[in-house]
Amino acid sequence: MNIHEYQAKELLRSYGVPTPRGVLIHSPEEARQAVRSLGTPICAVKAQIHAGGRGAGHFRDHPEVRGVRIVKSPEEAKEAAYQMLNQTLITRQTGAAGRVVHKLYVEAGCAIERELYLSMLIDRSARKIMIVASQAGGMSIEDVAEKTPEKIQKVWIDPELGLGDYQARVLATRLALQGQQINEFAAIIRSVYSAFTTLDASMIEMNPLVVTKEGGLMALDAKMAFDDNGLFRHPQIAELRDPNEEDPREQEAARFGLSYVSLDGTIGCMVNGAGLAMATMDIIHEEGESPANFLDVGGGASREKVGAAFRILLGDQKIEGVLVNIFGGIMRCDLIAGAVIDACREEGLKVPLVIRLAGTLVEEGLTMIRQSGLNITIATDLGDAARKIVAEVRARRAA
Repeated sequence: MNIHEYQAKELLRSYGVPTPRGVLIHSPEEARQAVRSLGTPICAVKAQIHAGGRGAGHFRDHPEVRGVRIVKSPEEAKEAAYQMLNQTLITRQTGAAGRVVHKLYVEAGCAIERELYLSMLIDRSARKIMIVASQAGGMSIEDVAEKTPEKIQKVWIDPELGLGDYQARVLATRLALQGQQINEFAAIIRSVYSAFTTLDASMIEMNPLVVTKEGGLMALDAKMAFDDNGLFRHPQIAELRDPNEEDPREQEAARFGLSYVSLDGTIGCMVNGAGLAMATMDIIHEEGESPANFLDVGGGASREKVGAAFRILLGDQKIEGVLVNIFGGIMRCDLIAGAVIDACREEGLKVPLVIRLAGTLVEEGLTMIRQSGLNITIATDLGDAARKIVAEVRARRAA
């Protein structure tokens, strides 16, 4: 689960991370009042969406307007809010669809000496929390890693020993911090680590973490993401969820207890089991196409749950074909077949559908599909299924 910048800063402040003063606003008049209340000569008006690259992004109806505006008066802030609120912001991370901006954060400006990058995340291959830092702050860390990887500094935290003070000091020196800045940086690292572990976070990022003209450190931007599986321990974090920032299909899937993630491809996948789902996605790539989603209905899903999953797939306008790949161990293949048939009849099957079933009551399930009268292609194995759905999708495009 992701949260907004202003929410992340509020949380990090409670753990001792220095951040600028700011005010959340929902109208142009509130923006003007916010600048007056902050009382600084320069303020930033920042769009609040769950996507990075806001400063370099642009609004669909105002291409010249960026997602982060520097203003020098209350009237400028009001005008900026008029141009930004309820408008679609397009960034590198949102894609062409963009995100509608429903709220803004007006923040006091500060004199910046230089910008750093700092994040904490889980390195699953190492099974440790990893700190990533760089002197190339304010830039996309992906671009930095690709073009100048030597500028990326990494430190891994042993889960048994925890964060060592020496690790923070080593990072500080690598970032060319000096004197009291080293102690301040170490304190920030300790605060971030405490927030990360206490709140079941999966990522905390500050880009940039700035060195001010006065020589202090401050998180000028902040992002936080949390492990959904840990939210039951943190109801106060769960309350920060913003439905406006989530894919409606993902919300619907969550309501039925489905594991669903929307992707950029065109072939919808419905699979039972995360490993089988990943293999299905991989083999679609091997055939030269891309999956439109990750969708795991689980090992013992009900007919209602499977039907809901299939309706979610058919409701995705970018899907050009659907591949159903089910191994019936706990789940029965006839249940899957019945749910798919019902959903196709209710929603209308407008794209090619290939289904591969194996396991419990597979013959009964296949018989139901053959007798349904629907245009459903049956595959013998996963490779056959991938080849068939890709061929049908491409034939439909050519036609």
